Amino acid sequence: MKRTLIIVLVVLSQIIAGFAFAQKGTIRGTIFEEGTGEPIFGVSVLVKETSTGAITDFDGKFEIQVEPGSYTLQISYISYATLELTAVEVKAGETNVLNDILMAEEASELETVTIAASAIRTTESALMSVKRNAANLLDGISASTFRQIGDGDAASAVKRVTGVSIEGGKYIYVRGLGDRYTKTVVNGVDVPGLDPDRNSIQMDIFPTNVIDNIIVSKSFTADLPADFTGGVVDIETKDFPEEKSMRLSLSGGINPSMHFNPNYVKYDGGKKDWLGYDDGTRANPTAGITDIPQYADVVGNPNSPRGLEYQNILGNFNKTLGGYRSNSLMDMGLSFSLGNQIARSRATWGYNFALTYKNETEFYQGAEFNLYGKPSESNVNELEPLERQKGDYGVNNVLLGGIAGVALKTQNSKFRLNFMKLQNGESKAGVFDFIGTNLGANFEAKQYNLEYSERSLTNILLGGEHFLAGGKWNVNWKVSPTISKINDPDIRFTRFREPTNTISTEVGLPERIWRNLDEQNIVGKLDLTNQYSVFGRDAKFKFGGNYVYKTRDFDIQNFQFPTGNTIFTGDPNAILDDANLFSANNRNGVRYNPSFIPINPNSYNSNVNSIGAYLSTEINPAEKLKAVVGLRMENYVQKYTGTNQNGSIVLNDDTVLDETDFFPTINLIYSIKEKQNLRFSATRTIARPSFKELSYAEILDPITGRTFIGGLFQEVTNGGSEVIWDGKLTPTRINNFDVRWEAFQERGQMFSASAFYKSFDRPIEIVQFLSDAGSFQPRNVGNGQVIGLEFEFRKSLQFLAPALENFTWNTNVTITESTIKMSGSEFRSRQLSAREGESVEDTRSMAGQAPYIINTGLAYQSFVTGWEAGLFYNVQGPTLNFVGFGNQTDNYTVPFHSLNLNINKSFGADERIQAGFGIQNMLNDRRELVFQSYEAQDQIFTSLAPGVKMTFRVAFSF
Repeated sequence: MKRTLIIVLVVLSQIIAGFAFAQKGTIRGTIFEEGTGEPIFGVSVLVKETSTGAITDFDGKFEIQVEPGSYTLQISYISYATLELTAVEVKAGETNVLNDILMAEEASELETVTIAASAIRTTESALMSVKRNAANLLDGISASTFRQIGDGDAASAVKRVTGVSIEGGKYIYVRGLGDRYTKTVVNGVDVPGLDPDRNSIQMDIFPTNVIDNIIVSKSFTADLPADFTGGVVDIETKDFPEEKSMRLSLSGGINPSMHFNPNYVKYDGGKKDWLGYDDGTRANPTAGITDIPQYADVVGNPNSPRGLEYQNILGNFNKTLGGYRSNSLMDMGLSFSLGNQIARSRATWGYNFALTYKNETEFYQGAEFNLYGKPSESNVNELEPLERQKGDYGVNNVLLGGIAGVALKTQNSKFRLNFMKLQNGESKAGVFDFIGTNLGANFEAKQYNLEYSERSLTNILLGGEHFLAGGKWNVNWKVSPTISKINDPDIRFTRFREPTNTISTEVGLPERIWRNLDEQNIVGKLDLTNQYSVFGRDAKFKFGGNYVYKTRDFDIQNFQFPTGNTIFTGDPNAILDDANLFSANNRNGVRYNPSFIPINPNSYNSNVNSIGAYLSTEINPAEKLKAVVGLRMENYVQKYTGTNQNGSIVLNDDTVLDETDFFPTINLIYSIKEKQNLRFSATRTIARPSFKELSYAEILDPITGRTFIGGLFQEVTNGGSEVIWDGKLTPTRINNFDVRWEAFQERGQMFSASAFYKSFDRPIEIVQFLSDAGSFQPRNVGNGQVIGLEFEFRKSLQFLAPALENFTWNTNVTITESTIKMSGSEFRSRQLSAREGESVEDTRSMAGQAPYIINTGLAYQSFVTGWEAGLFYNVQGPTLNFVGFGNQTDNYTVPFHSLNLNINKSFGADERIQAGFGIQNMLNDRRELVFQSYEAQDQIFTSLAPGVKMTFRVAFSF
């Protein structure tokens, strides 16, 4: 009680003290070294009119409390040109934020540079300086720009970073490389997302007003995690907001083809679906236990205790198996955030809080999911259909997220505690026409799908940064535990043969699936940096390490429902009518069959222990040459508990991956001119299989009918005499070489040209299963390489005419050529299934690597009027998606031409109101994947019509 009273009194004293300053105004700013972009510690900031001032801390930040009025700031530091900022306006109870104040080394001792405060715009100046002098290739976007452009979340903002694309409006890809080769971290720490099998976290959960910077590293240095190749995206959240803020944002979206559509397909779930939770409506009637009666045990005595238990379980299955048509609603979103910093004589406190809610609806009409293969006759080139599925399905996605943080800064230390909670629920309902002609089957059917997926993530980050020995030593530590959960309760699949409305094993029995994933993850990280001198120039020595522990429990329980001699009308919701169910009077009625008993290869535990350590040094051996050399070591051990499909292999915490790797890195930066660099980097990185990939699991996607098979499962042919895949999935080691020329100009303008080469040692790709056309498996393939060129520029159009000074043209073009040396089994399978006249080479393109990527856009921005607009185009060349095997041919993505328009306007007092409007997919393009084969017409693998979507947003700052 006494301790609680003390805490309450301390908090009240802070609040009361805050009111004491309410009649004054605040000047806050951040000062950077112009040459390096790094904050400067110990700079004197003097208010000339009052002779009061402040000294910048180790973040380069300062704060001064003054009476309302107009002031001149004198900014001085030894060996730097003195700055004078005039007309610094201060209002009572408000904060004037002066970001990106750059100090340059003085040309003469008496030099003073005078600048009007209105000229200190919230620009990317500091970030551009960091980019110009960074040890590795990087790009990014800062909080300064967020305020100008009005983007509501990180996914919208990061699209403006060169070489970055957003997949599905959520996930980030760098240089066109897929999720396997792109990694996302939060505040420098590996945090799993709502889908822990992905390397990248959902970007749209982060409101921009809680983000300090988004940094994209395109080349490797020893202090970064080694498991990336395309890039590492670091989302740095704010610890000390520049000013007191409270922000409410409302958003919405209308897609004429998806919203307010009376043909939308849905089903009734639980009462908490709108919050992203299932309320138990979809609960498993067995409560997940495995000691349950089976049909063979009770058919002879239905009224025995086990027989009655069987009937009770059967009767408690939710009877809804099909959706219905209903009007769809538009997208909507709501976010609220607040933050501030409170400066005291001995410490500064900062806090942030953000709450996000999104409810989005998609409706795909005429969606296609097909399977095609090569005919057995080698003189027939056209592909033959194996399965064709076309119909409509609706998706409702709810995201509820909260982020909170508190930070404390003393004279030499900084501490932060962040908390993040995400909850996501996604409901799907579909109706399809199905035609099956595979493996001798020949039927038409009506298919009904119902799904729900509930995902949650809870993350805590505790970190500290300490400046010792007068700033010569920097110690940075972080500890971050995470809990991720995925529950897919009661996935339902039903198919009636047409026109007879019968159900059989040929068309597929009704099926119910419960999937559960529970993953815990803890990361610890320590970095130490020492400032020293060598060759008479400043240098850095950095070393540290990290520890990662992950454990996953995964389980699938699936039930099939043989229907006996029951007669149906084609209504899926009548299948489980009480009159149809097994009982003493209906022993050949509808019953359940638990497919996971007695052997369940989809129940496993897997865990990872990973230890990393590194050391690196940054030196300047010559006046214009910077060298960053480092070495990283990572020991990675993954263990598995589970069984294979027939129970012949049982693993009990057995090691399935145990690797110790060393990753050397060298980055050279030669300064051709003050703002022009030539860069070279040579590094080694790695891509490891995920928990799901290094398992025996078989995971069905009922809507598409496609099954993922874990990489531990072997595939053999010819009666077991030939091994197609040995089940030994190993990491991919990548050697990376980059050369880049870059030139920087004022107002964030820049030009660069890059060439890069990457060699892949047995990359992991998703390969089609030979024995099952609808199954896909991760496998190591032959060695590969990627050679590429990248060109990018950001240029103001002022050079055409002064009136165009507010227009900027941004373009990034990446051109690559990838090659994979086929494995022996893949090459033989392609030879055996070759068409007449077809010449089969032992090389092909690399899966997931686009041959070209084009990002270009025209942007307009006016500080005076508050208008900002942009027209952005993106296209990615045809990319190998799933690797073919035998008569299963390769399938490729079809280039999707994305043209998007964004318009934002800031207005009102101090531009506290922002409004935005956008149009997505203005060309109304379709997202498609196709099968391709020698001299054959392309055939649809997947075809979806996302339609044209109009978005709007309005935000209020208080």
